[in-house]
Amino acid sequence: MRIDHLGIAVESLDSARAVWEGALGAPLGAVEEVPQQGVRVAFLSVGESHLELLEPTGPETAVGRFLARGGRGVHHVAFAVPSVDAALRALAARGQRLIDPVGRPGARGRRVGFAHPSAFGGVLVEFVEAP
Repeated sequence: MRIDHLGIAVESLDSARAVWEGALGAPLGAVEEVPQQGVRVAFLSVGESHLELLEPTGPETAVGRFLARGGRGVHHVAFAVPSVDAALRALAARGQRLIDPVGRPGARGRRVGFAHPSAFGGVLVEFVEAP
């Protein structure tokens, strides 16, 4: 298992682009809308991992509520796994709370699934399965 990406909540991808591209000297990828999650995202490569900048499509979305609570910054950590469903089943078998009982479509054509922050000491964890 490896870290696939860190999700960073931002109010505006356009504003965040200048900050992150300038700081790291790497270009932000294409913007993609993920309607199931209520976000517009763009990825920035950092070695073998990525930063995912997340802009909410509205205040009622999970990222919109996160920002409203003053949560600008790191939103989640994502791990690359061979099977999202297997990772979620393993957590459920240990009695851990999940947001997603099975994987769902995510950005970059990948399947994703989230564990509830209570399963990881307050950290929102995403599992990512390559296409």
